[in-house]
Amino acid sequence: MIDRVSGVPAYRQVAADLRGKISDGTYPAGSKLPSERTLIGEYGVSRITIREAIGLLRSEGLVVAEHGRGVFVRATESVVRLSRSRLSKAARDANQAYFLGDAAANSFTPTIQVTIRFEEASVEHAAVLDVPPGSELLVRERLMLADGQPVQLATSRLSRDLTRGTQAEEMDTGPGGIYSRLEDAGYRPSRYTELVKTRMPTREETTALQLGTGVPVLVVQRIAYDSNDRPVEVNEMTLTGDRYELLYEIPAD
Repeated sequence: MIDRVSGVPAYRQVAADLRGKISDGTYPAGSKLPSERTLIGEYGVSRITIREAIGLLRSEGLVVAEHGRGVFVRATESVVRLSRSRLSKAARDANQAYFLGDAAANSFTPTIQVTIRFEEASVEHAAVLDVPPGSELLVRERLMLADGQPVQLATSRLSRDLTRGTQAEEMDTGPGGIYSRLEDAGYRPSRYTELVKTRMPTREETTALQLGTGVPVLVVQRIAYDSNDRPVEVNEMTLTGDRYELLYEIPAD
């Protein structure tokens, strides 16, 4: 099974074959890979080659090694993040917007852990929100879990000129969430922009999202604008790259 004259290192050939078997379901999510001894016999290579191949698959986030138990195919179930109507007033009124809408569409149980604090606007955030640097901002940090598994971090920042004394500064923002509270205060969101990037996670993100080695994150920055085209919120989201899929519906006209 190993082509000795191809010029491709043996460990990469083993990794490619195992990767293919994971992809085609020979080794389904959650299953245990054969032991080192079995793989050595199957591929006719050394123990070092097998360990290098497994190390490559671990760095790609495809498998996890559990001490004393073996190597397992990472069990991941995708969360499809639907763009269609997720931020609409109708979705907010039905309490099916944002993460709750994702939960309903993907049939998982959502949990949201909220932390509220206040800070002075940095130069960067002041520019985004069109407020003077040093202005007081409301910061809402959330850790979102799907069936108990962390899948997203989200940090929203809003000028306290818009939120002071409103339910937006409470743990529970009420039906429809923070955008409905902005609308109640006369700042109804009229449009949003989203910028999506990928990168490797920080150590803190790896810990909070319980990410495996080699798993990247999706970073989404959303800015909400009111009817006067004033930026009223910036939300910086970090999503697990091995679980999230972003689905955008784009009109042709």
